[in-house]
Amino acid sequence: MAKLWQGVTDGVTSKVADDFNSSISFDSRMFREDISGSVAHAKMLAKCGIIPEEAKNEIIAGLFGILEDLESGKLKIDLSCEDIHMFVEQVLTERIGESGKMLHTARSRNDQVALDLRLYLRREADSLIGMLKSAAETLVKKAEEYKTAVMPGYTHLQRAQPILFSHHLLAYCMMLLRDIGRLSDCRERLNVSPIGSCALAGTTYNTDRRYEAELLGFSDICRNSLDGVSDRDFALELLSCISIIMTHLSRFCEELILWSSWEFRFVELSDNFTTGSSIMPQKKNPDMAELIRGKTGRVFGDLTSLLTVLKGLPLAYNKDMQEDKEAVFDAVDAVKACLTVFIPMISEMKARPDNMLKAAQTGFINATDLADYLVRKGLPFRSAYKLAGQAVAKCQSLGCVLETLPIGEYKTISELFEPDLYADIDLKTCVEKRISEGGTSLKSVEEQIEYVKEKLSETEDNL
Repeated sequence: MAKLWQGVTDGVTSKVADDFNSSISFDSRMFREDISGSVAHAKMLAKCGIIPEEAKNEIIAGLFGILEDLESGKLKIDLSCEDIHMFVEQVLTERIGESGKMLHTARSRNDQVALDLRLYLRREADSLIGMLKSAAETLVKKAEEYKTAVMPGYTHLQRAQPILFSHHLLAYCMMLLRDIGRLSDCRERLNVSPIGSCALAGTTYNTDRRYEAELLGFSDICRNSLDGVSDRDFALELLSCISIIMTHLSRFCEELILWSSWEFRFVELSDNFTTGSSIMPQKKNPDMAELIRGKTGRVFGDLTSLLTVLKGLPLAYNKDMQEDKEAVFDAVDAVKACLTVFIPMISEMKARPDNMLKAAQTGFINATDLADYLVRKGLPFRSAYKLAGQAVAKCQSLGCVLETLPIGEYKTISELFEPDLYADIDLKTCVEKRISEGGTSLKSVEEQIEYVKEKLSETEDNL
């Protein structure tokens, strides 16, 4: 197929060079954006008197015909074309003749590529916001289902203090809300039209860039043509947002992997999202959670790849920038695939409150509360801390827990201990005493649930 850019050269390159230079194998996914961008461009050209109204109508009808044929499968994308932009233009020209050759007036592939990528990533950002909302809603429902379940909270992967399982789940809801906020901010900066920047310097035609931007749903135009064709900040920012999302998913999946092990048995993952072993029939492996954790590194690589591509590029467009698409497409595909699995995996997950409570009881995680009990009796905290540690050591030697250590044994440590200590160090009491805003008390958890629901409702209104 003849190259649209042949002119000063005969347009003939070796097949090896063509294959190396081609991007249609991955940018063909943007055919809808390329066609909608071209429709808007044709309307703008006609509005400004740059092409005849009749030519505009032929172009638009031809473009919609191509779109319909691509979506139905009647038309196949020709992978011998250099990119999706050339494919669409060549098919259009073949179908409607000379009018098709007018479409590329007052634009370059440089601003056309940037336009298509912004349109595509804007749509994907909206899709991701919706998926994150569903993920957060799923976690909220699970928090409500197990609202009063007590579990050990950890620091350094050591049992630290008692918390509600719902409180732990809501921590991830807060992360997902921030992810939604970052994507929304990113979308705002992404939603700027580069079309009309042309190759780098703008155009001699008296175009109406704002009209074209409005037709495509953009909130503004790129104010500098050099920046318009060479900026890929929006792709970097989206990759950064996705990397943070994957970090959050990976952290939670790491906990699911631990919690579903025999050593914890805090949760049980559905058979729909686990696998077995080829030789060990007792195994139930959390492969989906492990794959989400593994794909996180891949997404980080996509971000690093694009940062490295861009870091040394002079203005304006350079062919290196073709490398932006595979990285950002891969990251978008990965996070969407992960969320598609993550949401039902959490929905079908069953918690084991009995095992959580048992782990909390045997971990002496109410030792801080025992020290606080002595502080309320008038003892300085550091002295109370030491005596609480002695009580833990005594329990370990006797094979019991703080709740069952006899009062007589407590008295050998300090006469300040009275029978009322047992009510004070009951794990549910320990949880309920965390009354500070954002803490793990049931009242606080219920407030957090309502906060998350309210924020998700605002997100739905903005979509």
